[in-house]
Amino acid sequence: MSFDVRRFDVYRKVPKDLTQATVTGAVISICCLLLIAFLFISELFDFISTQITSELFVDNVGESDKIAVRLNISLPKLSCVVVGLDIQDENGRHEVGFVDNTDKIVINSGIGCRFEGSFKINRVAGNFHVSTHSAKQQPDHIDMTHVIHEVSFGDPMDAFDINANFNPLKQVDKTGAQCKCHVL
Repeated sequence: MSFDVRRFDVYRKVPKDLTQATVTGAVISICCLLLIAFLFISELFDFISTQITSELFVDNVGESDKIAVRLNISLPKLSCVVVGLDIQDENGRHEVGFVDNTDKIVINSGIGCRFEGSFKINRVAGNFHVSTHSAKQQPDHIDMTHVIHEVSFGDPMDAFDINANFNPLKQVDKTGAQCKCHVL
């Protein structure tokens, strides 16, 4: 008794004299071919087409997950008495006159102020700005001309001196420009 591998043939051929073509078989065959062609073409177009997907998620940040900000700016025509830092974000933080880790250094014989500070901000949309909002009495004339010595975010990158990538506002001088500022 010899072992015949042909016993495992799943697609055995039926002899032609035992088959008969019918209209129903032809319709089913045509429908199957059309369905296969449709599925192939639709999957091919789906594979080739480009899809742009935009995702947004809210990161539940703790105190250690905030972004560090360092600010060093000179305001040569604005007194330190009226200079303050305001911080606001989408999480509801709104601090006018933020003073933690900030220094005001008098320059130009008391006429101007150098404002230095470091603070942490949440990883959400918001803003911070040097302003006169926290002053008890607003000055009659506000001249916000300034020189930015540093505005940087995140961990310090002292090993690199690439202004365009890590500190693009370094040494930006706006003392010659006339600021159109008004008291709110």
